[in-house]
Amino acid sequence: MTESTTLRIVLGDYPHTAPLKRGEVTSSWLNLDFIPFKPLYPAFGKMVREHAFDASEMALVSYFQAKVYNKGLKLLPAAMLTRFQHGAMLYNAARGKLALADLPGKRIGVRAYSQTTGVWLRGIIENDYGVDLARAQWVTFEDGHVAEAKDPPGVIRARPDQDLTQMLVAGELDAAIYGAALPNDPRLKSVIPDPEAAARGWFAKHHLVPVNHMVVVTDELARSTPKAVAELYRLLEEGRRVAGSNVPFGENANRPGLELLLGYAQQQGLVPQGLSVEELW
Repeated sequence: MTESTTLRIVLGDYPHTAPLKRGEVTSSWLNLDFIPFKPLYPAFGKMVREHAFDASEMALVSYFQAKVYNKGLKLLPAAMLTRFQHGAMLYNAARGKLALADLPGKRIGVRAYSQTTGVWLRGIIENDYGVDLARAQWVTFEDGHVAEAKDPPGVIRARPDQDLTQMLVAGELDAAIYGAALPNDPRLKSVIPDPEAAARGWFAKHHLVPVNHMVVVTDELARSTPKAVAELYRLLEEGRRVAGSNVPFGENANRPGLELLLGYAQQQGLVPQGLSVEELW
């Protein structure tokens, strides 16, 4: 009989994690102790810096940087958060039109320069629209999750009393990149026109939906109890099946998106050129 094991884990609330959190998908010997985090992203820093959990959802660029700096984490090919990014950069239309071609030389805010949504969106704008965002002035509000990973030269930090949306509305920023929660302000419009149509066109070209988050486990867990890692993956995959979700699972299914995002992160100076997808697992 296999001895019972409990894993402390942080996962977001998605259709494919709901069967696990509701107890509809279970293991005879592996128990999942779900640690609540709202918003979710501060848990990523605790996982990177403290190994505060056995397993956790993780933003992919944070994981790339954690891998570079040997933070003792391993990636499971289990996508958690997927979404198109085209509508995530907003501008204040009340202050006049802002087109993609106008972005070089403008001040653009983002929570952290290594935020995965920002990396995806900069990569899309630079490579699919031909806009040189290295000439923009980037303004950040927080550090990334990996303390050793520094922002590229020229990225500046807002004051602690400044707020991303307030600065955008006031004209102190020309544009701003958001995560899942867009501000409910009718003045704020997408810099990419008709982002839904743009996303459909991007999908037709790249044949994937951008993945922002996957799941990581600690090296300690992988060394001491590899069967627990395998059972965790089985549970995640079963939750996906029960929910009827099409988020990508498996190394082959996730490889194209990881290759594209890793290339964007290298292009933007966030990880070294030598890092390959094979090294991520």
